[in-house]
Amino acid sequence: MTGKFITLEGTEGAGKSTNLAFMADWLKQQGIDVITTREPGGTEIGEAVRGILLNQAYTEMHADTELLLMFAARAQHIREKIIPALEKGTWVISDRFTDASYAYQGAARGIPFERIAEIETWVQQGMYPDMTFVFDLPIEVGMARVASRGGQTDRFEQEQHDFFEKVRGAYLTRAGQAKERYTVLDASQSLEQVQAEIETCLKTLMENA
Repeated sequence: MTGKFITLEGTEGAGKSTNLAFMADWLKQQGIDVITTREPGGTEIGEAVRGILLNQAYTEMHADTELLLMFAARAQHIREKIIPALEKGTWVISDRFTDASYAYQGAARGIPFERIAEIETWVQQGMYPDMTFVFDLPIEVGMARVASRGGQTDRFEQEQHDFFEKVRGAYLTRAGQAKERYTVLDASQSLEQVQAEIETCLKTLMENA
């Protein structure tokens, strides 16, 4: 079995981290080698870039700078971690990938999708996820979940409601344009309902491996 690449997308507080752990545990129970990772980050270099991107002190960061930093971390992530794992037959689950750049830097920050696509082509060289889960829920619900965690918010979590509405809309639009790759999950359901849907999708992906 060749490795499969699964990505998780969604706005803040949608439950990606919880369900990433569920997916990894479920796949391991099926005898599949799997690693989990995240963006920005995933490598030592990527995590250093993440520290810059999420630092709430950098309020003056230009949208182009943000986009290029995201793809700089992604380039390292792909070459150092994702591709080597997939080539060994290991499945990779990532908390966010390039769809996030279209949603956050594209739809919300206003960078043209064409510009993002050019960088995507250069960095990814034709590598795309096998399946992308979009965890969708009303923005106010997600932000309430973030607030309930306590602690300090990062630079993105401090954005306003309209920003996240644009992010949410971009995810749903992209999912609607390529239904064979995306699965939209109603993240406002109970955790049990969400994970039952995830399990069904993972079984299908295994059957087609």
